[in-house]
Order: sequence, then C-alpha cells, then structure tokens
Amino acid sequence: MALNKDVFQTRAKTAIVYAVIMLTGLFWNEWSFFILFSLVHFGAWYEFQKLSSLIHPELRWSLWYDRLLFPIIGWGVMLMASAGSLVINGWQLSDLGYSIVRVGLFLIPLNFFIDKQFTFKHLKQFLLGFFYISVTLALLINLRSGWIWSQTPDSGFFAQTLSGFNGKIICILLVVGIWINDTMAYIVGSLIGKTPLTAWSPKKTWEGTIGGIILSVGLIMLMAIWKFEPSVQLLVIALTNAISGSIGDLLESKLKRIAGVKDSGSFMPGHGGFLDRFDSILLAAPAVWLVCYLLFR
Repeated sequence: MALNKDVFQTRAKTAIVYAVIMLTGLFWNEWSFFILFSLVHFGAWYEFQKLSSLIHPELRWSLWYDRLLFPIIGWGVMLMASAGSLVINGWQLSDLGYSIVRVGLFLIPLNFFIDKQFTFKHLKQFLLGFFYISVTLALLINLRSGWIWSQTPDSGFFAQTLSGFNGKIICILLVVGIWINDTMAYIVGSLIGKTPLTAWSPKKTWEGTIGGIILSVGLIMLMAIWKFEPSVQLLVIALTNAISGSIGDLLESKLKRIAGVKDSGSFMPGHGGFLDRFDSILLAAPAVWLVCYLLFR
C-alpha cells in the first residue's frame, strides 16, 4: 500500500488537533476530561444507533425517548465511575449518577408500552451499545479519577506516582499510546506493509500492526525514563494498551463492514466519526483498567 501524501497530511493534521484536545482535557482538570468524553459518549451512541439500523433494518427508533434512554443511563454510569472526583459545593456528582441509573432502569420496561415497535431485539442492541460504549468510557473516567491507586499509602512507586497525579499519567499513557500506535501502524504499513491483516480491514497489514505496537510500547517506555522510573508493570500496561487498541480498531472495522459503510461518521476529516477515532480506546480503556486493578488495587 503506497503512502498517499494528501491522505497522510489530512490524517496528521486531524491527529494533532485530536491530541491537543485530548491532552487539554486531560491536563486541565477532571471536569474538562469528563465533559470531553461525555461528548464522545453521546456522539459514539448516535453513530452506533445509525450503524445498528443499517445492519438490522427492522431496528428503527421512532421516539426520541427510545434513542436517549440508554445513552443517558450510560452517562449516569460515567458519573458513578468518577468516584467522587467531580464535586459541586461539596456534592459529589457520582451520587447523581446513581440516581440517573436507578430511574433509567425503572423506565426501561416502559419502552415496551410507550412504543409498540420496541422489541427485545431493540433491547439487545441497546445493551450491546451500553457495554461497548458507556461501560468502557466509564472505566476510562474511573482511571482518570485515580480511584484504583487511592487505597493504600504503602503501594509501590509507580502506583504512588499515578495516585499523586490523580490518574493523569495513566490516561496520558493510554491516549498517547493509542495515538502513537495508530499513526505508526499507518506509516509502517504504508511503507513496508505487504501481508493483509484481515478481511475486516483490507488496508491494514501485519507489518503495520506489529510495527505500530512495537513503536508505541517503545516510545511509552522512553517517556517513562524521562518522567518516572520504568518498570515491568508499565511495560505490561503499555503492551496491553497497544494490543487491545489494535483489536478495538479491527472490531469497529468489522462493524462498519457489516453495515456496508466506510466511516461511522464524518466528525473528523481523514478519520471519520467518533467511533472511527475512539474505537481503539473503547477496548483499550477496559483492558488497561483491568490490568491496573490487578496490579495495584
């Protein structure tokens, strides 16, 4: 696959804007990070519902109530996952999240009475979107809150460092690692890629995928040498992030292929929609959360 300079420039510019927005949301405070991923959450839900309608033409949501109920419940789960890091006048917004989820769970059965076209197939698709989008982003919010590293004062150096930054470092590693992986996989695949990775995404190659993973992990470890002491735990996290991110990209490619579309949306030039841009994070976030929980909690 030859390197298309115009496409690469468009992707590079978009990636830079993406990185600036992500890092701004990350470094500013918990609020900016939560607001950023709240927008991602609802944008991804909109595209997921559109793809679901293309895959299953019988799935039509005629009422705004149907379209918004599960995304709002998912947003409530994201609030719950903030673990007390979002506070207004001493009131933790995680409590609001619990209330939203309770009310939402009570309202779900009403769908079958309010909308006669609402079926268990609709419910199944909504649950798939709930776990694919809402739960994964909730775990990312939980990583940002620093909850995993807040339990014991005698934790290891790496855990203490993460706790001291209130989850900032782990999110930097996750977001930047994904960005490096995506960019390097495209460059390496364009230059030396010859072996197709999968029919799900014909343009991706084994050479590009492996090159992206190696370069992502390598650069993350170099960042660690500059910022704090590298460790085996960090290597495991970086490797988990790169591999799960690559798989997340492939899963979304499979979803689009079934739906018969090239991009899930047109939100980001050169990268498509919300799902196109954040597909890697949707799998990397829960994978990194699980590894961090097992290592440090």
